Formats: sequence, C-alpha cells, structure tokens
Amino acid sequence: MHKRKICVVTGSRADYGLLQLLMKEIRGDARLQLQIIATGMHLSPEFGLTFKQIEEGGFHVDEKVEMLLSSDTPKGIAKSIGLGVIGFADAFERVKPDVVVFLGDRFEIFAAAQAAMAARIPIAHIHGGETTEGAIDEAMRHAITKMACFHFVAAEPYRRRVIQMGEDPDRVINVGAPGLDNLKRMRLLNRYALEKAIDFPLGKLSFLVTYHPVTLSKADPSVPMHELLVAIDSFPQARTIFTKTNADTYGRIINKMIDEYVAEHPEHTRAFTSLGQLRYLSTMKHVDAVIGNSSSGLLEAPALRKPTINIGDRQKGRLRASSVIDCVEKIEAIVSAVKKALSEPFQLSLKNVVSPYGQGNASLEIKEYLKRVDLGGVLMKQFHDIGNVL
Repeated sequence: MHKRKICVVTGSRADYGLLQLLMKEIRGDARLQLQIIATGMHLSPEFGLTFKQIEEGGFHVDEKVEMLLSSDTPKGIAKSIGLGVIGFADAFERVKPDVVVFLGDRFEIFAAAQAAMAARIPIAHIHGGETTEGAIDEAMRHAITKMACFHFVAAEPYRRRVIQMGEDPDRVINVGAPGLDNLKRMRLLNRYALEKAIDFPLGKLSFLVTYHPVTLSKADPSVPMHELLVAIDSFPQARTIFTKTNADTYGRIINKMIDEYVAEHPEHTRAFTSLGQLRYLSTMKHVDAVIGNSSSGLLEAPALRKPTINIGDRQKGRLRASSVIDCVEKIEAIVSAVKKALSEPFQLSLKNVVSPYGQGNASLEIKEYLKRVDLGGVLMKQFHDIGNVL
C-alpha cells in the first residue's frame, strides 16, 4: 500500500509546539508517512538548537535546512529568505512529499512555500486569513495563502477572508487553533513540578512576559521595551518569567535588554530562550497575567482563563476574547492594564471567557482531511470570484 507522504516544516519553537500533536496524528496513521524538515531557529545555537526537542519528542528529522544569517536587519532577513528558498528546493527534491504542511507566517515558512510552489507540491496552510497589522508577517501569511491548495483556519471570520482572497470554499476548513489541542490533551505541570522544572519559584504575584519586535515599525524597538520593563518595575512584588524573541528583525536588541534586566533583578526574574510547549503552557496556567504582544496571549491564554495585557499593534486585527486588555506601549498604560487585569471584577469575569478559536480538535481534523482528500488536479487552482466589487 502506498503511504501518502505528509511533510511538516517547522522553523521555530513556536510552530513546533502547535504542530506537535498533528505530527503525532500523522505518524500514528497506517496510511500516512510523516516527514519532518527543521529549519530556522531550530538549527541555531543562539536560539537553543531546538531541533533536539523534536528528536527528544520521538520524531525523526528527515532534513535540516540552514538559512539563518547572524544578521537580524531587514537586509539580513531578506538574504536568509533567499538562502531558505535554495535549501528547501534541494530538501523537497530529496524527500519528494505528496503534501507539505506549513503553519503561520514567518519568513522561514515563506521561503519554504516558494520552493514548494515551484516544485509543484500541494501546500496545506494552517492559520491563514488572520491579520496582524503591526508585523511584516501579515503580508507573508496572505502570500502563503495564495500559494496553498488547502487551508485550515482558526475561526469563521478567517475562513471568510481566505475565500474573499479567491480560494475555493470547499478547500477552506475551519478547524480552530491547533494550540488549543495541547490544552485539551496535554497534562500540564502542577505548580510544584513547574517550579522544579524551571528552577524558579513563583510568588503570590507572577507574570509571564513575551515581547516581540513590531516588524513593520521603523521606530527603535528598545523604546517600547524600555517602557514595558519600567512598567514591570511598578510591581516589585511580582516574580516575572521572560521568554525571548523569535529570530525577527532587531530581536537581538530586545533579548539583550531582557538579559540585562534579569541580571539586575536576579532575585525575582528569569529569562528563557525556549521553555518548550509543556513548560510554557504550564507557566501560563500558574501565573497571574500574560504580558506582551505574543499571539499566545490571544490564542491559548483565554482558554486557560488567564488575563492578557496585549501591548501595541503587533496583534492588531486578530480576534480577541474578553480576557484580553489592549494598551499602548507606554508605562502608564501598561501599569493601568495590569492593575485592571488583577482587579477583583476582572478576575471574576474570567470565569465566563469563551475562546473564539474552537474546541481543541484541529490536529485530528487536519490529519483526516489530508489523508482522504483527492490530490488530483489540486494545483490547477481557479480563482473563486465572490462577485463584482465596485
């Protein structure tokens, strides 16, 4: 029996955490063959060589595509994309997948999508149709959508948006966010086990902070990061866990500021290059607030009924649960938002939070669809016109 070869490409700790259960579903199906290509931050010592986490999870990495330059300037990122296209062209030629699976919008995935499209390999894209108006990822996500044949979106408004972009409605499926699968099926650590795993005791008040560069902004990224750090100083009793940035434009500036801040406040702060999905979600479960501009504050935190202080424009345009408090990148606004999140009325309101991103069954639904869908003629896409627009 010919097994359909499903190739999953992962470029960072973030997308691997979301793809892990899908990879297990594919690997466990007798009619499918899982292939894995690791790239980007997974292969970088600076970002923790996280491909080892994939292997420690029991997976075999079929190919490694080196593409990250040491520079995180716009010029450096553009050159990394070019290296990625070349590397993926060779990798796809060797593994010859029937379908390739991408999640999200990062530049590593953008490079891989170009190579897959040119190689005439059908693309299945997860988390399309979303908007993040403060990030260059916005344009790359929509570009990947147009290169893809199958679309697994996280909410109904995103399904409509992908169809609005001319994609066949029969190939746009609302499965919800794969990140919620982890919360439904992963046994998170209790507080004692978490503190032991991260070697850091939580306090009566604890924060989880993740702040990434706003890649479409030309402003100095150190300025809003300084505002955030000063705001955290307003809560001296809090114990704060930082997770560092991805390999984004000027991300090293922010990581350096985090390291310096932690060095100055060693008694109540810790910073991690990569916590891994289990420790990250377990941390989120046990802290009092999630602060920053990570998508996890909008996707996973509401499902755990944790308040999110979402800073700035990086996630502008995404659906929000009532547990998300938006604020500008100013000290006073951040402090005010944190105080609101910790207030008794807001804490009581968290009991009624409903996530707009599904029920946690995405991985199984995606696997079943990719196993059964007819791949004949899928590359001959027709533009689905929803009608004339004046």
